[in-house]
Amino acid sequence: MPADLAHDTAVRADPDVPGRYHVTLPTHWDFVLPSGGVAMTCALRAADTHLAEPPLRFASATTIFTTPINAGALVADVHVLRRGRSATQVRIAMTHQKAQANEDSGLEVLATFLRDRKGPDVQGSAWPAWATPLATSQPVDDDLPNNPHKRFAFFQQFESKLPAGTAFWKPDFVAGPARFARWFRYRTPQRDADGNLDRLALPPLIDTMPPALHRAIGPGEFRFFAPSLDLTTYVIDDTKREWLLCATTLRRAHAGWAIADCEVWDDEGRFLAYGSQAMYIQNLAGEVPVIDASKRTD
Repeated sequence: MPADLAHDTAVRADPDVPGRYHVTLPTHWDFVLPSGGVAMTCALRAADTHLAEPPLRFASATTIFTTPINAGALVADVHVLRRGRSATQVRIAMTHQKAQANEDSGLEVLATFLRDRKGPDVQGSAWPAWATPLATSQPVDDDLPNNPHKRFAFFQQFESKLPAGTAFWKPDFVAGPARFARWFRYRTPQRDADGNLDRLALPPLIDTMPPALHRAIGPGEFRFFAPSLDLTTYVIDDTKREWLLCATTLRRAHAGWAIADCEVWDDEGRFLAYGSQAMYIQNLAGEVPVIDASKRTD
């Protein structure tokens, strides 16, 4: 049975410490360690519960990962920095329960929650032409041993599809542009009280950017692991659709770290969210490549 993100990131208030919340994160969302995006969702869930104002909705957050987060008992301390009529801003420090929050934090989040207001409705971004629509994308199910959708618990919580030619675990994989698109649908739907996609379900999807670097490097002996240094998420619109496209572009990898960004669209062409990420590149095997993928096209 697939996991439920809302259940797995649910928080409970500490009866003795105001602003402190507890969560027990299972291993359902692990890569090597739990997804940084899921850990971010845990912290945002604490902030949302603490604010307890339904008109306020998650709009943006930046997370700094200071120490690794493991599955298990976590504690989050929420501090309200500003509570305004239209915007409220908070800081969340989250770590393992055995450590004291704010002294040995695993992550720090600065988040903004907004009330909807009257304002201009402007579409400034076009659908990424290099990302194929859902109808022509391919399922990721196969029995190949390197398929990450079979190997990692995180991916088992989604149905996924890929544009043709980008399955980096298959023998016919070739190097391409420094970008990667993947369709996701939560196997357990994530909805808010209005029936829209839960905005707090977006950080885990946005935190899937390293394959853009893998695609630029292409097949070969070089292997790497790319944990997050920081992750920023902006949410600008809502959807009732289930299938979401995450279209990622690697901007630069250099001197042991990399930066990338991600657009999130629904399958009706609605732009929902944007994220950016800095990654620490841990070299696992092979010679470090030097590549210019900037002129490549799909």
